[in-house]
Amino acid sequence: MSVDDLERLRPHLEGVFLELRAPLENEGQAIEAVYFLESGIASVVARASAAEAEVGIIGFEGMTGSALIMGDDLASFNCYIQSTSEAIRIGAAPFVAALEDSPTLRPFLLRYVQYLHIQTSYTASINARHSLEVRLARWLLMCSDRTVGDRLMITHQFLSVMLGVRRPGVTVGLQTIESHGYIRARRGEITIRNRQGLMSLARESYGAPELQYRRLIGDLGSKNPSRQDRSLD
Repeated sequence: MSVDDLERLRPHLEGVFLELRAPLENEGQAIEAVYFLESGIASVVARASAAEAEVGIIGFEGMTGSALIMGDDLASFNCYIQSTSEAIRIGAAPFVAALEDSPTLRPFLLRYVQYLHIQTSYTASINARHSLEVRLARWLLMCSDRTVGDRLMITHQFLSVMLGVRRPGVTVGLQTIESHGYIRARRGEITIRNRQGLMSLARESYGAPELQYRRLIGDLGSKNPSRQDRSLD
């Protein structure tokens, strides 16, 4: 964002550490704060009855609180941390005040809201049309984009919740991908060994939303050297 907008927010910004499963937004409840993640990943999760499924991923490329940018103050979905994170937090009230005070902040952040809409729309389409292996490959690539390094700390059980499938199916899908040499799966950890292989497996399910992010905002991937070297101080 612009220097002026950052300075407008700065007095209200606070660094926080977020544990696994820490809630950032609760469906139907007022949004109390906005989080700009510095590391880790948050999941936007839709719930139907007792079942949950991930509909969006947020990492250091984005933020929570999209509804506030659109003029609403209630969360449409649950959002919680799926891998421990460092983040910058600002209360909802000063954030909305800054949106009203600045002629440039809301238009800039609306670009991210547009990207998140594109991402969630693709997720719905892909989950309806593609095999579990393709969906797993796409999900691993999206998490890799938001993670410095090649290791993802994630359990099969959590993956099953995120993808809306049974845990045994996730295990079989990961074993299939591992047999190609694209990943190494261990208890609570997945290491990406061949990113190009994963991209080939994901086919058209991965890439289009990422291209739109670059068009609207800028670089997305953590594999960019500037991302690798960034300081969290």
